[in-house]
Amino acid sequence: MSSRIRSVLAFIRSLARKKPLEPAGEQSNFCRCLTSLDLIGLGVGGTLGAGVYVLSGEVAREVAGPSIVISFLVAAVASVFAGLCYAELGARVPKMGSAYLYSYVTIGEVWAFVTGWNLLLSYLIETSSIAKAWTGAFDDLIHNVMAKHLGEHTPMDSPGLAEYPDFFAAALIMLLAGVLAYGLKESAIVNTVFTAVNVTVLIFIITSGFIKGDLKNWHISKKTVLNATWEIIPLPVAFEYIGWEPAKYAVAVGSLCALSTSLLGVMLPMPRVLYAMARDGLLFKPLSYMSSRQSPVLATLSSGAVAAFMVLLFDLKALVDMSSIGTIFAYTLVAVCLLILRYKDNAGFVLRLEPFSIRDVLRPPFRATHRTSKNVTILTIIILFLVIVLTVLLSEALYSLSRRELWSVLLVSVLVLTLVLAVVIIWRQPQSRTKASFMVPCVPVIPVLSVFINTYLMVQLEGETWVSYAVWMAIGLIVYFGYGVRHSVQKQRLQEAHDQLSSNNISSNVVDCAA
Repeated sequence: MSSRIRSVLAFIRSLARKKPLEPAGEQSNFCRCLTSLDLIGLGVGGTLGAGVYVLSGEVAREVAGPSIVISFLVAAVASVFAGLCYAELGARVPKMGSAYLYSYVTIGEVWAFVTGWNLLLSYLIETSSIAKAWTGAFDDLIHNVMAKHLGEHTPMDSPGLAEYPDFFAAALIMLLAGVLAYGLKESAIVNTVFTAVNVTVLIFIITSGFIKGDLKNWHISKKTVLNATWEIIPLPVAFEYIGWEPAKYAVAVGSLCALSTSLLGVMLPMPRVLYAMARDGLLFKPLSYMSSRQSPVLATLSSGAVAAFMVLLFDLKALVDMSSIGTIFAYTLVAVCLLILRYKDNAGFVLRLEPFSIRDVLRPPFRATHRTSKNVTILTIIILFLVIVLTVLLSEALYSLSRRELWSVLLVSVLVLTLVLAVVIIWRQPQSRTKASFMVPCVPVIPVLSVFINTYLMVQLEGETWVSYAVWMAIGLIVYFGYGVRHSVQKQRLQEAHDQLSSNNISSNVVDCAA
């Protein structure tokens, strides 16, 4: 019985094995052909897409109304915090794989797989939703001919599915997947041209807002809202309502360019994460195949095919909600990885065996040690627990808090004070002396704020989204425990190192006996 328990414990510990930053024998086969202008174009193009031209109208109508400006502000703050954390981790771990690799280096293999699986979910659904938004914007220009025809001849009446299969969006995804599979540099040139058109049109839209905007729209009465007949207007159509109909077509061109660059921007990292996971043995090995043009062809075409299949089935809202949870989860793990890396003990600095003590936590040594690093890890787990409880409470007990009921105010106060205390204790711990070219200021405050905002946003998602997410994660865990655990390259590296050490010990013993 004890041997079985030891085997189980050994298996659990193996799930936390970490990948070294510079693994022996591993080389990047990707061509570093992008310039700074290309990277800026990909970043801007990936940002200014469906969220600006399509989703803003739907969110304003269904959820936020005029306060959509505040919604954008919250999203911007969350993105800024996450961007800062990504920047430092990118400086510390300058390798391909994004948050997946950061997690693998920092917190272990199983969490790396979960992170990568979440990133794939995010990229797949963002690809599908942007492609669907693209066809919707194009269909508006031709008076909804495609929607009427497909809705009449190929309807899908099942709940949770789209009204009709969007064959045009699926074809668009596969076309761009083919372009990306052919070569990265050519795709970047097309993206830069489209981004320039997009930015020009956005400047025109902002100027139009200052000219035709009406501050009275911030003070619409409740009666007017309830009695009005509302409709969603993918942004170009809005210019018909202010008498600027010719501008509709200029803005439509800009929106299609924006959605095209956004689609390219989100399809670019998707096969690279898939390739990185396959190269590490956590996903199927053929997905790590590279073409002669140094492009992950199978990963690109496979991920494109899955996204095309999803766009045929699901409607836009369901896709967007699912996309959010994957992205926000990855943001949260990146912030956690930053905290752990920033307080990691310095390599080669050996100190005496350090048992845990409250005194050492409150008055730590001047250099990071294994004990202080472990203390920060434990405190980070406590912070995650406190943040989850606090965000759920703020979401579910909002009515009680607004009435200042004693139990809710007292509970929130205790949670907040405990959270602040944990942050202060982490702040007192010595940081790693390993410097990076960029370092996030105000650590640990900014990573903890990032975790808090991201968790609160996830709590706001609907139950159906969490059910779909649970199904996705169940599929991922089946893949990992059925394939990834056994084919992990890092597992093979550790086994080879152990075998080599055992062989050296045997050889040494033989020599000693002979002597």
